[in-house]
Amino acid sequence: MIDTSEFKNGLNIEVDGEIYTIIWFQHHKPGKGGAVMRTKLRNIKTGAIIERTFKSGEKFREVELE
Repeated sequence: MIDTSEFKNGLNIEVDGEIYTIIWFQHHKPGKGGAVMRTKLRNIKTGAIIERTFKSGEKFREVELE
């Protein structure tokens, strides 16, 4: 399992049963509330790019591609 604090470009993670590659990420700490990680993810199967925001501390399964 990998934590949002360990995100880096090119990392492959599983989100909602799909495998994505992180192509951009930014740690954001709003004035109120907890920190979040903003990301752009590329779906490995379709090539579609989505923007997704995760709470700090969320954990994901790292995927090794061959």
